[in-house]
Amino acid sequence: MKDGPRNRISPKALSVWRIYGGIETLIALVVAGGVITLTVLFDWPVWISVVAGVAAVILAYIQIKLVPDVRWKRWRYEVREQEIELQRGIFIIKRTLVPMVRVQHVDTVQGPILKKYGLSTITISTAATVHEIPALDTEEADGLRDSISQLARVAEDDV
Repeated sequence: MKDGPRNRISPKALSVWRIYGGIETLIALVVAGGVITLTVLFDWPVWISVVAGVAAVILAYIQIKLVPDVRWKRWRYEVREQEIELQRGIFIIKRTLVPMVRVQHVDTVQGPILKKYGLSTITISTAATVHEIPALDTEEADGLRDSISQLARVAEDDV
């Protein structure tokens, strides 16, 4: 089996993904708080409150600590002259090859949280789907976007 892609995304992605996990966890805590309130108001069994609280704590650990760490360790990419290789996944590792001749256009995307950390996401569009390389430093993302665009044009000229 061929070696995987060599390049990692920015370590600052961990902070961004933890913020996203914190937002998701906040929603779960509101739901758990609602369940606990209903348990007290309607005199339901106490174990329902305990389960809701424990589930919220476990979800917080998974969303804020575990998933960002594993996701960052697995995410890799490499741009070659003829293809772009992406590797990602938490439990199931997925490797994708995007031929340069299939690339239609390349964008960089930056939301408010990514902008705060100086990061951008590259989206690579083909006729069938859109691929992403998340959380790259903005300068690196701009350079990579230009490089992919240049290589895709060269590949198109060869066809």
